[in-house]
Order: sequence, then structure tokens, then C-alpha cells
Amino acid sequence: MIDTKGERMEIELTEIGADKSLLLVDDDEAFLRRLAKAMEKRGFEVEVAESVTAGRAIATARPPAYAVIDLRLEDGNGLDVVEALREKRPESRIVVLTGYGAIATAVAAVKIGATDYLSKPADANDITNALLGAGDTLPPPPENPMSADRVRWEHIQRVYEQCDRNVSETARRLSMHRRTLQRILAKRSPR
Repeated sequence: MIDTKGERMEIELTEIGADKSLLLVDDDEAFLRRLAKAMEKRGFEVEVAESVTAGRAIATARPPAYAVIDLRLEDGNGLDVVEALREKRPESRIVVLTGYGAIATAVAAVKIGATDYLSKPADANDITNALLGAGDTLPPPPENPMSADRVRWEHIQRVYEQCDRNVSETARRLSMHRRTLQRILAKRSPR
């Protein structure tokens, strides 16, 4: 990261207010550690949780000014943490992250009170911009957007997971031949 960008982020943080508390909720431990370290470098006071239960407890006891919450957690839905945080601190800025980006979940997250919605993989700069961005301005386009093949693969994987990894049911819902789906699932994810 370039020093001038780091300085700019620090200036934007101090302009928003003195409270720089940030709650990170994600069940991917490695991602959570990396993101916590990156957000601390940007001036946030980070607190982490790896489950809905832990996230709700922190949101209730010490509601932060900012939050980054994963949508799908092992013990439930991250939107439960968003609701708990909105009850305790309505002005907090919340970004919902997910590896399975879909319009329906984005709409649900924003209706419940999320400020923004980002698909994984999102880096610390994307997340910081979403947390600090003004509501009226559109964020700049991503530097490395997902390819069309990657978007298609993500969609297939999401439907496959929703069908409890049942290939026949997934193929039926996607209007795809079962053997074609099996070939796609056997390949590695595209870049």
C-alpha cells in the first residue's frame, strides 16, 4: 500500500468522528485475522467475532460505530447481527460481506440496515471505502472485477450449496443437464 493512500484514509477517519470502533464478524479465521490487522493499520479500533452469537453479544454490549459482517456464518445468518446492531446503535455504518453475491441478499441486507454490500473477495481498501463513503456517491469500479466465468461459477456453487450438494436437484433448478453440471463442479474455479 502506498503511504499517501494510508494518510488519506486516516484523514477521512478523523473527519468522521472520534469513535473508530469496528466490529468484524466472519467464520473464516485466516481472513478475519488479515482484515483485522489491515483495518487496525487504517486507524480503526477492531474487535472480532467468529459467530452470530459472539457478534450479537458484542453488538449488544459495546455497539461499534462501524461493522463488517459476513452473511453466512456457521451458526446462522449475519443479518441477525446487523439487526442487533441497528437496535443498539442506529447510526452505525455496516458493510455486509459474502462469498455468494446475489441481488436478493443484497436487498435484504440493505432493508435491514446495512450501509453497503460487498462480494468476497473484497480487500481492505474496498471495505474502508464502503464504510467511509458518502451515501449519495457511487464507489469507483473495482480494479479487478470478477470475470463472467467466475460470476457464473459462483452462482452455480451457491445454488449447489442451497440444494444441499444434490447434483440432480441443482441441475434441475439451473435448467442444465446433470452431466454438464458434474463437469463444471469437477473443475477448479475460474479467475
